[in-house]
Amino acid sequence: VASARFGVTAQYLARAEQLEIKMAQGSKPGEGGQLPGAKVTELIATLRRGQPGMTMISPPPHHDIYSIEDLAQLIADLRAINPKARIGVKLVAEAGVGRIAAGVAKAFADYVLIAGHSGGTGASPLSSIKHAGSPWELGLAETQLALVENGLRRRIEVRVDGGLRTARDVVIAACLGAEAYGFGTAPLVAAGCAMARQCHLNTCPTGVATQREDLRKKYKGTPEQVMAYFLHVAEDVREILASLGARTVDEIVGRADLLSRVERPETPRSRLLDLSLLLQRAGDEASPRRRMQSRNDRPRTGPQFPSLDSELVSAVSVSLGTGRAYSGTFEVRNHNLSVGTHLSGELVRTFGTLPPGAVRLKFRGAAGQSFGAFAIRGLTLELEGEANDGVGKGLSGAEIVIRPYPRAGYIARSREQALLGNAALYGATDGRLFAAGRAGDRFAVRNSGAVAVVEGVGAHGCEYMTGGTVVVLGKTGANFGAGMTNGLAFVLDEDGLFASRCNTELVSLEEVTPADDATLVPLLVAHAERTRSTIAQTILSGWPGARSAFRRVTPKAAPAAATLTEAAAKNAPDDKPTLARPA
Repeated sequence: VASARFGVTAQYLARAEQLEIKMAQGSKPGEGGQLPGAKVTELIATLRRGQPGMTMISPPPHHDIYSIEDLAQLIADLRAINPKARIGVKLVAEAGVGRIAAGVAKAFADYVLIAGHSGGTGASPLSSIKHAGSPWELGLAETQLALVENGLRRRIEVRVDGGLRTARDVVIAACLGAEAYGFGTAPLVAAGCAMARQCHLNTCPTGVATQREDLRKKYKGTPEQVMAYFLHVAEDVREILASLGARTVDEIVGRADLLSRVERPETPRSRLLDLSLLLQRAGDEASPRRRMQSRNDRPRTGPQFPSLDSELVSAVSVSLGTGRAYSGTFEVRNHNLSVGTHLSGELVRTFGTLPPGAVRLKFRGAAGQSFGAFAIRGLTLELEGEANDGVGKGLSGAEIVIRPYPRAGYIARSREQALLGNAALYGATDGRLFAAGRAGDRFAVRNSGAVAVVEGVGAHGCEYMTGGTVVVLGKTGANFGAGMTNGLAFVLDEDGLFASRCNTELVSLEEVTPADDATLVPLLVAHAERTRSTIAQTILSGWPGARSAFRRVTPKAAPAAATLTEAAAKNAPDDKPTLARPA
């Protein structure tokens, strides 16, 4: 689960045995990444919910994680959709990583991975490898020390990677506190990689990191080569353990006192290195040095502590099990997190797919974080009230409708009222969202297939978008459409200032034409019917004259506008174009 959320759907998450949140890459921390269009084949585009030949951009940060609390929420989201999976977080070896690792343990992750600067370097800039990351030894030692001192080590497993190659690396990592060891480059070399450092150019001479068929035919690697490598590493580890008087790796985990400094008199500068923190054993003899419990579950969870989602699962499963659709109404409060997420995971594992309209859930109140996150096709979530951050995060086919309370004083000025928080539709792959109010910052970031209508957005709307259609019936914040490489957006530009708020590096602004009516009008109609939006009704009553106030945001490198409009029309609601107010 990386920052771009490529292909992270409910189906993908619900069947996993382990889920890892990749905060950054050890060899280029904080930089994100790009998959050049030349390497995006039809298969890759399908898996990543993109378009063949289109460059795919990974944001530097996770746009729903700006604090340790946000990270805890994503862990809770993943735990909700797949309670049996082990959840981990990948961090980068750097100063202060121990404090973050302690936060990861308190956020109830099952393991933390410390990545060093020399791992995964095939397509990383050389300047980043040399100057951005740090050796895994430094990050691992700090992590072990912080976890032990804060009494958290027994709760969480510690893993390490980033250039491990030999048995000596494994033993040193174990002594510094690691219990699992990741190998990447070394087994790749064993399988035939020549380290030509051309991974990003699609010209790998040995056929390992390329999609060109002529080059892939040159690949001669076999599983036996990798097996032989690891068998030799394991044999060498056994020999080193025997020399230390230990029978298993577990016996030396956290035993930094087994390490000693090697003096290099021929290199005077080496004496300037202070290795005291690496050679310091964390805690005392009684302090746990490794994980002592199988899972790091949040207290007061399980069947004996029913939640709103548990209630939903029980009610919905009974109806669907007898072949009947389900409809129900519930009260929702701010402490109800990830509503609909656990239900989606259970339905995916039990039924696979659902027919349209199989489950309709109505809520009233203030929904907590991640309302409708990873909700699947066949679900309709209607909320009368308001919602916090993360609405429809990773949306996977469901329809979400949010409208204000009928007697709310701000209905007349709904475009000024934030009805849903930040990072809504982040990483959405399918589904629809209709909200009769304004959304917060970072709306529809990395959207790759969802359709949405809202009445205003904050800064960074539609950033890194690779598919789907977004309609904004109000003002936008700054930096709209930055990094957008596909999809469509229609923005109501009543004050004529949208051009100054849009990042036109990768997108262009165009007039909306009658050809766009097939996409735009059905969405406006659906929005008016579902949310009772007076704004949408006013626009439709003045159509086609109101068309001139809209601007279409089209990626410059995307297919022709007509092709985009045709694709967007297929995703538009198939409702009959009527303006009748719903009962």
